[in-house]
Amino acid sequence: MSLLAQLSGTLINVTTVLIGTVLGLTLGGRLPERTQRTLLQTLSLVTLFIGLDMAGNLNRVTGGPIPGVILALIALALGAVIGEALGIEEGLARLGETLRRRFRGGGRFTEGFVAASLLFCIGPMTVVGGIQNGLTGDSSTYVLKSTLDGIASLALAGAYGIGVGFSALTVLLLQGGISLAAGAFASGLLGGADPGVLKTNPYVLLVTGTGGLTIVGIAWNLMLGGLGWEDRRVRVGSLLPALLLAPLVLWVAGRL
Repeated sequence: MSLLAQLSGTLINVTTVLIGTVLGLTLGGRLPERTQRTLLQTLSLVTLFIGLDMAGNLNRVTGGPIPGVILALIALALGAVIGEALGIEEGLARLGETLRRRFRGGGRFTEGFVAASLLFCIGPMTVVGGIQNGLTGDSSTYVLKSTLDGIASLALAGAYGIGVGFSALTVLLLQGGISLAAGAFASGLLGGADPGVLKTNPYVLLVTGTGGLTIVGIAWNLMLGGLGWEDRRVRVGSLLPALLLAPLVLWVAGRL
């Protein structure tokens, strides 16, 4: 399979994010601030729905006697401790600031870059779509994700500015990396099974549900931005280690 076929979905996703950002920047400056805030609140409501839908997967998994929601709580708690110790939130902010200075972005550059990067890259479609694209060349999952991300980037860019567009770099590196890794290890990955089986795998269900709760945090932050209360934001970046810890938590619980 060609490199272009493996990366086709990622390239489409990057393109829609950039197009959405350009449209958001073009239209955002012409909209009254009240309208921009209302659009941001609308995006937060849709994001909340997506997060809650993902979090619902926690009801479909258990680790021994422990229900999925408790497993997610443990993973998030441990992830928060590790994330704060590593300063992940501050690291993302520094990266955003570096890009802002380098490309002379506006004052909300960092906030837009971090919010968009987290929103676009946390979720089951990022993982499942990457494996599907890398293994079979099928980009259908990423095409659907691209549509959602394009609409979201339009709304975010209108509120946060050009920093949203630079999240395309995050999408390219993460999704492209997953697709290329899946293609490179296709012979051993999943024992040749259809990538669709991932959707019922308990480990993926737990990671998806845990990711859904972090998406709810992003929705909360977007709503606060729409209300002008950014100082009460959830430190979603510090929760990211929970996505790596969730499979380990499930493995340990299954042996109790």
